[in-house]
Amino acid sequence: MNPGFVFLQKYLMTPMAKISQFKIVRAVMAAGMASVPFSIVGSMFLVFNTLPSTFTGLEGFFQDTVFRVSNLYMIANTATIGILALYFNFVVGYELTKIEADETGLKVNALNGAMLSVFAFFMTIPELVMENGYMVLLNAHDKFLYNGVHLEPFVLRLGTSGIFIAIVMAILATKLYCMCVRRNWVVKMPETVPLGVSRSFTALIPTFVIAFTVIIINGIFVYLGTDIFNIISIPFSFVTELTKSWLGVMVILFLIHALWVVGIHGASIIGAFITPIMLVNMNENISTGAQIPFAGEFNNSFAIIGGSGSTLLMTFFIAFFARSSQLKILGRASVVPAIFNINEPIIFGMPIVYNPYLALPFFLAPMAAGTLGYFAINTGFIQPIIALIPWPSPMGLGAFISTGGDYKAIFVAIFAAVLALLIYLPFVKVYDSKLYKEEQSKPATDAVME
Repeated sequence: MNPGFVFLQKYLMTPMAKISQFKIVRAVMAAGMASVPFSIVGSMFLVFNTLPSTFTGLEGFFQDTVFRVSNLYMIANTATIGILALYFNFVVGYELTKIEADETGLKVNALNGAMLSVFAFFMTIPELVMENGYMVLLNAHDKFLYNGVHLEPFVLRLGTSGIFIAIVMAILATKLYCMCVRRNWVVKMPETVPLGVSRSFTALIPTFVIAFTVIIINGIFVYLGTDIFNIISIPFSFVTELTKSWLGVMVILFLIHALWVVGIHGASIIGAFITPIMLVNMNENISTGAQIPFAGEFNNSFAIIGGSGSTLLMTFFIAFFARSSQLKILGRASVVPAIFNINEPIIFGMPIVYNPYLALPFFLAPMAAGTLGYFAINTGFIQPIIALIPWPSPMGLGAFISTGGDYKAIFVAIFAAVLALLIYLPFVKVYDSKLYKEEQSKPATDAVME
């Protein structure tokens, strides 16, 4: 085996495969997938609201018609993106408890775990400050002015800025719940009591334990001039800041494709870690007017067009111009899925996995395409991503919608795909020539054997 593949398998594939099996990682991954429909629906209403800023000719029409009821339909945005942390919290709590029940046989109820997670999370939402020796609840203040409306601190903390604390509190709550059940710290009811009632009382003592734990932790932090919400956000803020740099984006793209090259679904594993961060970055673009490139579906819009490796135009090339029948047939069978960013047939059928001919362009193409998209947004050439689009959105369409209807994003996406193709071409031609020669030699070899 190629030494490079051996290195990736030993130092990347093995550790990441183990990490992907961690209960917490699986729960966060499930939460990310469960939140996708809500994020997309909320984003579509936001895009609808921002169209006149891109197509200025529509401003008068929208002002006289659509914007008269914008406060009504934007409720859908508030109820999705605006409380996204709550969705993450509920699903992580549910999944973690379910995993414990299924894999350890512990008699815990997934719905109880989810509700206890919400309870623990909500206890961190109100902001307290020390004033004259008293812990005082912070009321609406100018710093919580959002779209001209004064909001209580807890309203903002339910949004994307609260995703990380929501995950941590779900983990804390479910661990305490499982600990109580494991140690038999529960109220036992007679067998004649209905199951639903019995489960409710099973969660009674764990609820007290969670309440006292969160109160004590938060009380200490408030006394020290902060709170549990701000403390937990510090390490995650550091990681989030890394994703705002070009180098950070390149590292993420490298890891995704390094896992793919050795046969692991890199997008799923790395996605479990970066999805919350990309949602936070997208919300920052929306609420503060930031110009953060790595947000929402940046990868599928600009970096991995046609699927991991940015293989869309390469798939078209082998479908119509490959000399070997193997690549030609594979390409024609893969064209339609590739349009919708599905390229497992190419990755495993070409194959790209463990293929020394194609591993290098598989790394370089998405990194080059991502660089183009990154600087197009970073320099203000196109609008930042403010909406989450379905990941199978075809080339250009996803970029157009996610940037709030910026038509220049379509051309950036096309140029990114062309750049990826140019990187693939010399490598694919060499590999195609090799396969073609093997195909041509097969009849002669078979004749000799006969």
